[in-house]
Amino acid sequence: MTVLAMSAAEITRFDTLMRLDRGEIRVTGAMELLGLARRQVYRLLGRLREDGASGLVSRKRGRPSNRRYSDAFRAQVVTLVREHYADFGPTLAREYLAERHGIGLSCETLRRIMLEAGLWQDRAAKRPRPYQPRYRRDCRGELVQVDGSKHWWFEGRGPQCTLLVFIDDATSELMHVEMVESESTFSYMRATRTYLERHGKPVAFYTDKHSAFRNNTASAKGDGMTHLGRALDRLNIELICANSPQAKGRVERVNATLQDRLVKAMRLQRISTIDQANAFLPSYMAQHNRRFAKAPFDPRDLHRPLAIHEDLEAELVWREQRTVTGALTLHYNKAMFILEPSPASQALARKKVDVCEYPDGRLEIQHEGTVLPYRMFDKMRRVNQAAVVDNKHLDAALALARVIQQAQPHHAKRNNNEPARTAQPVGPFKAPSPASSAQKLDRRTLGNGRLKRGPRLSNEDLVARGLSEYAR
Repeated sequence: MTVLAMSAAEITRFDTLMRLDRGEIRVTGAMELLGLARRQVYRLLGRLREDGASGLVSRKRGRPSNRRYSDAFRAQVVTLVREHYADFGPTLAREYLAERHGIGLSCETLRRIMLEAGLWQDRAAKRPRPYQPRYRRDCRGELVQVDGSKHWWFEGRGPQCTLLVFIDDATSELMHVEMVESESTFSYMRATRTYLERHGKPVAFYTDKHSAFRNNTASAKGDGMTHLGRALDRLNIELICANSPQAKGRVERVNATLQDRLVKAMRLQRISTIDQANAFLPSYMAQHNRRFAKAPFDPRDLHRPLAIHEDLEAELVWREQRTVTGALTLHYNKAMFILEPSPASQALARKKVDVCEYPDGRLEIQHEGTVLPYRMFDKMRRVNQAAVVDNKHLDAALALARVIQQAQPHHAKRNNNEPARTAQPVGPFKAPSPASSAQKLDRRTLGNGRLKRGPRLSNEDLVARGLSEYAR
């Protein structure tokens, strides 16, 4: 069975010619119905009797137009547009093609050529993806959206910092807001602990794909969970990562609101530091909730109290395992930790212990919950070998030493997977403040010019200065 694709006019012709062939109408009637001459009616009738219904289908269908530009010309146009006008629209590209290359063609033709070559998208393809609105959750504490908003919160009065926002999905209530230097694991640990102590444990946190919540690298170690994700799992709190910013639109919209209202409120209060902002945020949060919070569909609160055995300080910690050597030492973050000799530590040779970094900067070495005393030797703090300096270069060497001592010396970077420690007030690995941090010094550009090596002389210059024995 053959399926034919026929237009409405071709179907009408088929019906009229079949009636003519059966003798139901005369040729003059068929001429009036089809609007064709007698010769054309007989020609179509002969094609119908010879090929059937397929003989009435237009033979031009599926074939390129006779007025179509050649493939070589179209390839030339595509090459010119790709090399010179890749980001131009069809109208502007057509003008430059006619002006600079002498190629004249219509805007619609050029648009179709660019569409086929992938150099342009039609309006339907450019239309943004529709995001259907999602209904709120029924109960308070069922889903809490979390996000960090980096902004000039103090305008020109202070540095750029980040506001961590916890908002309830059912009520649009600000549950906790905290100003921090940057969006890091330790910042989220400290903010999460404050939230859990104040409200209890929600059913789930809804976040983005920040590295504090999700391990985005393919080479995940162990179970692939982040330190914060592992802590929330032990506390029986579900962690859900959104696939797009629109999915957690409630916290994104409140960030925009805070960037307008909170900035102006802190300007009126003359707040210019993070500590002042954190002292002001509880009163502002209460005012914001009175204005924007909504009643939930279900009056139940699904926050759960902390269990007796759940210790937030012990769970919300950056925890890594290390193996103790026979000399009772272990290495962590390019530093060597020497355990104090004791019966408990001597039994740990060739065994694994936990190195725990807390958000407040403390570092502990634990084994099965027991804290082990230690001494730390930082391998990055080295004493430079004494330099042998000739007497005539002593002044230049002292000048170079003074310049280097005025700035902080450059230290090699520690491990790549180390946590960001800007949220820690103290600690053995505390990052230097921006005022004391300095870029790596180029010793070749410091000190007296006599210590610099000049450009190599050419053979002609060596001969001219009487140093022909050094010419090569």
